[in-house]
Parts: sequence; structure tokens; C-alpha cells
Amino acid sequence: KGRRREKRIDHKLKRLDSTKTLLIKSEQLLRIEEHDFAMRPGFGGAAIPVGIDVQVESIDSISEVNMDFTMTLYLRHYWKDERLAFPSQNNQSRTFDSRLVKKIWVPDVFFVHSKRSFIHDTTMENIMLRVYPDGNILFSVRVTVTALCSMDFSSFPLDTQNCSLELESYAYNENDLMLYWKNGNDSLRTDEIVLSQFFIEQFHASSGLAFYSSTGWYNRLFITFILRRHIFFFMLQTYFPTMLMVVLSWVSFWIDRRAVPARVSLGITTVLTMSTIITGVSSSMPQVSYVKAVDIYLWTSFLFVFLSVIEYAAVNYCTTLEETRKMKRGKIPSTFNATQAMAFDGCFHDNEMELTPFPRMTPTLTSDPLATPSQVSDTRPIEGTRLRRQRSVRENVDLLVSNSYLIDSYSRLAFPLSYLLFNTIYWSLYS
Repeated sequence: KGRRREKRIDHKLKRLDSTKTLLIKSEQLLRIEEHDFAMRPGFGGAAIPVGIDVQVESIDSISEVNMDFTMTLYLRHYWKDERLAFPSQNNQSRTFDSRLVKKIWVPDVFFVHSKRSFIHDTTMENIMLRVYPDGNILFSVRVTVTALCSMDFSSFPLDTQNCSLELESYAYNENDLMLYWKNGNDSLRTDEIVLSQFFIEQFHASSGLAFYSSTGWYNRLFITFILRRHIFFFMLQTYFPTMLMVVLSWVSFWIDRRAVPARVSLGITTVLTMSTIITGVSSSMPQVSYVKAVDIYLWTSFLFVFLSVIEYAAVNYCTTLEETRKMKRGKIPSTFNATQAMAFDGCFHDNEMELTPFPRMTPTLTSDPLATPSQVSDTRPIEGTRLRRQRSVRENVDLLVSNSYLIDSYSRLAFPLSYLLFNTIYWSLYS
């Protein structure tokens, strides 16, 4: 009698609400064996609409070298398949996992330009299928995808990158499947995403069509996000060290031009340090065929450092040439030992030379030989009037050679002003 009563109760539950029935299997309830789910719903008729919404969980990484990004997201599909409708008085849905998904028709959405992707399977496959009594279906998966992002590094690291993740049906063109955002712009939701090198300026959804010559037009959905790079990291790692190296190379302008080891070692050290910085930045970037903003800054700074070394080479050459001329003119005493003087630093010392000063010449006024005595007596110097002859290029070079210390004096002003002008133009263009 007890068993008969239980059977009656079960039969009554089955009539009232089949979603509460424990005696009917899910496959029997959904009549899976009665239909061919290899075919899409409504085959032969209008295209089946499949709504999509996405919740971005995280952007795991962005690689400049590989030009790609990795994103983890919840991808949800909405469509209606009347073949899976079942009776229910209170309109309650049934939820299934991945085991039933393999037995029914689901949209074949894939990620365009994806390099790698996988569905999470800890502890079970992260797949959810929810079927409503009227045949509406919600199919959700948690997936991580690595996709291509065509980046432009012309302004790196002061750049803004525009990346997109594209979704499309692989087999069904627009005549069979219509892919659309279920809730318009609200179909794309994001958690609070914080990246180490980028700030996400915008996330938006859009749609379009893609054409393939052999199969036709396909609906395509776009998840576009704009990334603006944080500059502070590169200021600490690249720009500040570069500025310090350039300023350090100017220290040699204040070192005595006779101190050859000190000035040469300082110049070589700054050049090698700049080479190391350039190599480090290049190794973390893709090998592109155009010039980046950071390349302009690094190589211009390298040029300033290199010119500071060349500047001392010019100073040392002019100093040696000046002292050689003085030796030829006999202004070096016979007791002066040139070998000992040059042994320490490679150039002569002014304090070891007895230089005869040039006689000071007083200005004289020459009169015209044909002038009369009264004209000569009336000739007077005109106050405030001077005649200055412009020096030739050779005379300017001789003046610079005979006063080589002027090169350092001019460099102390010319190098900082030039570098300041360069920084002003650079940051105004790329900021």
C-alpha cells in the first residue's frame, strides 16, 4: 500500500509540474531523441536570432612584443529552440551543465584573430545551460582568449592603443544566423579592471558585417577598448636615467682641459650607459620598421652625450696645437722637457712655459700726406667712432685655437640650452 501511495504522488506531481518530476529524465523531458539537433532551429526558414552579452572579468596581460592581449570573460548566448520546450505551470526553468550541451544545437561562435583560447574546467567545465519552458535558452561559458591587437608604437610610450575582440559564427552566415548584442550597449559589462601599465579609457560594443569570397556575409560583433599607457613607469626606468646621463656628460665642461684621464673616462662611461639604456628598451619592444617616440628621445640624448666627448677631443686638439705653435716660435725655455710634461696627461702645461707677452700697441692717427698744414692741424680724433674690421674664417679659427678654453665656456651654455629646447619641443608634441 505504501508503494502504491508513492506512485500516485509521483504521478500527480508529474501532471502538475514536470520540472519537479524525478521519474522523467532530462533527455526525455526535452525530447532530445525525437529531433535532429545537428540542424539549427527553424532550418529552411528565416535566420535564427542569437543574442550575445559579455561580462569581462579581467584583462590578464597585454604584450607589446607579441602584439596581443589576454582576456577572461563570461560569454552568454540567447536564442529560442522550440524543440526543447516542455510543459510547466509555474514557468520554472531547468539548468544543466556541459553534459547536456553536447547533445543539443548551440551557436558556433568563435573569436576572430584569436591565437589561443580555452574554456575553464576547474573543478568542472565552466559551462551553464538554462532551458525555459517556452524553448528560450541561455548558454553561458567562462573562457580565456588571447587575441591579436594591431598596435601602433609611433608615440610609444606616450601612446594610446585601440584593441578589439571580435565574435562571429563560423559555419552560419547571415542567411542562417543573425548575431546581435542582446541589450545594445548595455550588453557589455566589466568588472573593476586595474592594469599595471595601462588605464582603460573606454569599453564599448559594436557590430558589423564580414565578407568572405567563398561563403558570403557574416554578422560580426566587436568588443572595443581603448588603452592609455601610464607614463610614470617609463619616466623612472628610461627618461630620468637618460636625462641624468646627459647632464652628467656636461660635468666634463667644468673639468680642467689638461685632466685627460678624468674627462675621457667620464665621456666613455656616459656613452656606454646610454648604449645600455637603448639596448634595454629595444629588447622589450617589437622590431618595427618605423621610429618610436622613445627612440627619438634616446638617440637624441645619445647624440648630446657623444658630442660632449667630441667637444673634449676638439679642446684637447686645439690646446696641443696652440702649445706646439708656441714651441715653434721659441717661447718655450730650453730647460723645458716636453717628454716629461706630456707623460702625465698628453698635453703641455701652461704654467711650465715662459711666454713672452705681446707688446701693447697704442693707437696712432695717420694723416693724409697731401693735406695742407692747416688741414693737418684741424685733424682731430672723432670721439665715439671706431673702425672694426670683420675677421675672416681663418682668423676666427686661429683665435679659437689660441684660446681653446673658450670651447668649454661656450659649451657650458650651448649644450644645456639646446637640450632644454629639445625637451620642450618633444614633450609638447607627444604629451
